[in-house]
Amino acid sequence: MMDQFLELWVSGLIELARLKWMLGSGQRWRPGTPFQFLVAAYNGARNTGEDVRVEEIVRQVRRILGPEHVRLTVPTLNFDLTRGYFGDATQVQLPYIFPPFVSREVPQYDGVIACLGPTFSTKFASAVNTLMIGMLGVSSAQNKLSVGYGVEAGHMDALLNGMVRRYCSHVLAIARNEESRAVLGKLNVPSELGADTAWSFEPHGPEYGDKILRDAGWDGRRLVLAICPINPFWWPVKPSIIKYLSKASLGWYKESHYRSIYFHNSGPRVDTAFDHYLSAIANSVAAFRREHSVFPVLVAMERLDGLACEKLAARLGGVPILRSDAYDMFQMVSILRCCHMLISSRFHGIVTSMPGLVPSAGITMDERIRNLMRERGQPNLVLEVDDEHLEEKLRVVLMDLLRDMEEIRDGIGRTVVRNLKAMARMGTYFEEHVQQRYPEFPIRTGLHSWEEYLPPLSPALRRLVETYGG
Repeated sequence: MMDQFLELWVSGLIELARLKWMLGSGQRWRPGTPFQFLVAAYNGARNTGEDVRVEEIVRQVRRILGPEHVRLTVPTLNFDLTRGYFGDATQVQLPYIFPPFVSREVPQYDGVIACLGPTFSTKFASAVNTLMIGMLGVSSAQNKLSVGYGVEAGHMDALLNGMVRRYCSHVLAIARNEESRAVLGKLNVPSELGADTAWSFEPHGPEYGDKILRDAGWDGRRLVLAICPINPFWWPVKPSIIKYLSKASLGWYKESHYRSIYFHNSGPRVDTAFDHYLSAIANSVAAFRREHSVFPVLVAMERLDGLACEKLAARLGGVPILRSDAYDMFQMVSILRCCHMLISSRFHGIVTSMPGLVPSAGITMDERIRNLMRERGQPNLVLEVDDEHLEEKLRVVLMDLLRDMEEIRDGIGRTVVRNLKAMARMGTYFEEHVQQRYPEFPIRTGLHSWEEYLPPLSPALRRLVETYGG
């Protein structure tokens, strides 16, 4: 009920923005002035993957349009948790009760770039979809640039589908896969095919990750097995005033509280499914350790993953936990790339490790990891979080990772380069869209290589392009 209230509230604000624009309130970009972008995401929760994606979008936009021609602003839930991120982009406070922010903040900009991966897909919370659609919708209602960049589309409730049809028909959505484009087509949203934007990210060097692993107890000889667990079963998050008041007055719902008025899915079925997931991972990893010399380490890619890591560590008899609230994105990805094997339920745990050619497998709650493994030509390396036989299958996958390391690395390298080129193609679509909407904007002239549509590539990525770019 609260989700629908938020959706109706934001819909009303979009209609109001449209009316104000028709009455002459607001202004359009003026040639000769920097173009003001609001880079709309959900940062400040120490979700490593989301932070990396936005970091690279900021760098790519600046590279394509020229740093002197753009001013970028990124909303954050917590300034302390995004300090040092996003280059010289301005950061503004994103409140948990966000509709007033959408109405007040978005009209100040010349355009919106929505960066949230599941912008048009309710995987984790309808509220974040409402936030993204609201920001795109207000910008579009005022005839300004509105782009969904590297996004996915999937199942949404009927009201959200209606909002997208009504308010996003002039939004350009650059989607990560053809499945998303098919969904967007049914919603009358123009789209192009792109990629995730984390591929070009450059963390601290390997010396940093190596030191952290040694400090955690690694002897420098054993294979490091990184595990990125989550609680796949407590999504989606939903707002509830009743639960919020009950928690405040009676102390109820503490364990399922997310933030503000938002609460995780909870109950005996969630607990039972989560226990099966953790037991399967713990038992298969324990069996693998008995047969092979490995050093397991648990990685909380988002702050919320800390609980899953703690429960799994206890079942494994105590292993190190590296948390995203203790390590920033540059540090965390350096650690991942220094590992020798990876099992992850976090999509970006896999993506950000791949430029380091770390053999990886996924235990997935949605289609993202499934699609990635299919693209790598390694569909045997993905399992489902609710698989009844998860333990037995994960034992097989761990052996596959160890036995087929070189073959897996080859598939990973080719996939990284292929996605870098897809990310560059996204940049060309974005540049063309800006030029079509604003012919006066000083787009760079001449011919440019595909790499010039990416953020500057590190030496390590350049070596991958040289090796696998054919």
